[in-house]
Amino acid sequence: MGKQLDLSGKKVFPEDLREFCVEAMLKSGMNEKDSRTTADVLVTTDIFGVHTHGTKQLRNLLKNVRLGGLNAKASPEVVAEGPAWGMIDGHYTMPMVTSCMAMKLAMKKAKDSGIGYVGVRHSSHFGAAGYYATMAAKEEMFGLAMTNVDICVTVPGAKGRILGTNPLAYASPAGKEKPVFLDVATSAVAVSKIFAARTLGKTIPDNWLVDENGVPTTDPNKCSVGALLPMAGHKGYGIALMIEILCGVLTGSGVTREVKVWVEEFDKPANQGHSFIAIDIGVFMPIQQFKDRMDRLIREIKSSPKADGVDQIYLPGEIEWLKREKALKEGIQLPDDVVASLAGLAEDIGLDVIKPK
Repeated sequence: MGKQLDLSGKKVFPEDLREFCVEAMLKSGMNEKDSRTTADVLVTTDIFGVHTHGTKQLRNLLKNVRLGGLNAKASPEVVAEGPAWGMIDGHYTMPMVTSCMAMKLAMKKAKDSGIGYVGVRHSSHFGAAGYYATMAAKEEMFGLAMTNVDICVTVPGAKGRILGTNPLAYASPAGKEKPVFLDVATSAVAVSKIFAARTLGKTIPDNWLVDENGVPTTDPNKCSVGALLPMAGHKGYGIALMIEILCGVLTGSGVTREVKVWVEEFDKPANQGHSFIAIDIGVFMPIQQFKDRMDRLIREIKSSPKADGVDQIYLPGEIEWLKREKALKEGIQLPDDVVASLAGLAEDIGLDVIKPK
């Protein structure tokens, strides 16, 4: 058994958290390589401060493994490919493993052809899309990652749930400045914020949620019978639909209602699809020229006149990079819900952790 994970102070160092996750996956039947790939995706996400999609997710992912929604022994397979594209069947193995393989293949295709697209079918919740986009940025490429998910969002004019939150992420390298990256859902808000308001007995803005009749509501209790609104109205709807086409229709994965709820239907394959795109910047211009141009763009935005009371303008991803620097030096400060999830995972599979008092 590895080093006992100490959750008593709710702050952990990345390597300790990574080893705990690896041990949990090994005990659940995964091999070490796949366990380390998955752990890196989840822990890196926590390092960036995106705790909703970090190690908190591992408990439910391994519950999927135990009950049949995921197959710890399976391996992703390239089932078709061409000079600039590929298609991977995930065979319902751990989705982070399949997704890392897919982005690596997209980058290889981009090196050969300037741009590479890789689709994935027969997969599930892959965590934070931003992780895969930044994989490309680290290799001096522009990266895009997206996935379709179970339905919980309405569309203009409809009553009920039509599409998923269908996230999209992109990342671009820079020179002396930090890489720019954005990772967003196409819903108006994360459902966790509605749950938080419900728990605290607070109302919500009327552009977050509709009730069972499709009417905007400020009552978070309507979440169970209503649906989230898309971000920016018809604009978010259009982007979410594009992601549904690229990740569901094009890959042969589940589309809208065919996608299962991976955190509820643990025994059923989720049947999500993913898409990954890499662009080899060096094909279009010398990479140093691109980096210099990116630095100028970043500095121009940051030096723009600021609104009253604002000290700094941030680029997409900049706050996450700052959180990363702090976490690597001081450890990751875990929210209570993440601590509870990790402690619950330890109980599920018989690992020992030091819990908060």
